[in-house]
Amino acid sequence: MSFGQGGPSWGPGESRTPDWAALAEASAARGRRKKWLMIGGGVLATAAVAAIVATAVITTDGGTSPRTNASELPAPADLPSESAAPAPSFSSVAPPPPPDPKDYIADEKKDRTPVTVDAFFPGKKLTMGDRVYAKGATARTTGCATTTQGALGSILTNNGCDQVIRATYSKDGVAVTVGLAVFGTEAEARKAAQQASGGIASLSGSGVPTYCRGGAVCRRTANSYGRYAYFTVGGYTSGKNVTTASKDVYAVGDDLTDFTFRQIRHRGEVQASAAAGAPAT
Repeated sequence: MSFGQGGPSWGPGESRTPDWAALAEASAARGRRKKWLMIGGGVLATAAVAAIVATAVITTDGGTSPRTNASELPAPADLPSESAAPAPSFSSVAPPPPPDPKDYIADEKKDRTPVTVDAFFPGKKLTMGDRVYAKGATARTTGCATTTQGALGSILTNNGCDQVIRATYSKDGVAVTVGLAVFGTEAEARKAAQQASGGIASLSGSGVPTYCRGGAVCRRTANSYGRYAYFTVGGYTSGKNVTTASKDVYAVGDDLTDFTFRQIRHRGEVQASAAAGAPAT
C-alpha cells in the first residue's frame, strides 16, 4: 500500500480495505512531534520571562544585586549626621561698655549742650511728689561774683566760674533760691563747693518779696556734681529767722537741691545716649 497527497491508494488487485494499523501508527507519530514542540516552546518562554525579571531587579537596584541581609547595610559612619550642620558662632570680642553719663558733664569739652535757664529750670512750677512749688524769678549772668553774698563771690571767681543761673521757688510763705555755677572741669566745681563761705544771694520778684536779707537767719547749702556747683538759700518771706525746727524750710530746700542734681545728671544721660547711638567714626 502506498499513500499519495490525497490520502491512501490501492493498486490493481489489492483489497480496498485501508491498513488501519499503519494509519494509527502514523497518527501517533505526529502527536509525539507536536507535544515536543509545545514543551520546547514553553521552556523558551519561561527562560524569557526569567530574563526580564532579572533585568528589572538589576535596574531598580542601581546596577547592583539586591541586598539580602543586615551585614550588607551601610555602617553608621556612612550615614549623614545631624552634627554636619554648621554650629552658630559667637564673637569672642566683648562689646564696648556704654558711655558713662557723668563723663559728659565732667568737662566742658564733652558737655556741649547749651547752658540755659530753661534747660535746668523749665516750666512755671515744680512738682515733687505731692508738693507743688511756684516758680518765681530767674536770672543768668557771667558775672559770677555779683550773684553772691560774703566770700562766695571770690571763691567762684578764683576757681574759674563761667556763669551762674538762679531760680526761685516758693510755697506757703517759704522761698528758696538755687544758684547753679558752671565751671570748665569737675575739679574746679568740687573745689568751689568745698571752699564755700557766705552763700548765693536770694532772688526776689515774680510774686516773691525780698527775703533772707538785712541780717535774717536763713538756711544755706553747697554741693557739686560734674562741672556744676549748686548753692541754695532758703527762708521765710516774712523775714522770720530759720531754726533747726523749721522743717518746712528744710523740706523746700531739700526738694530743690534734689531736683537740681537730677537735672544735671539727666543732662549727662541725654548726651551719653546720643553718643552711644551715633555711628562709629
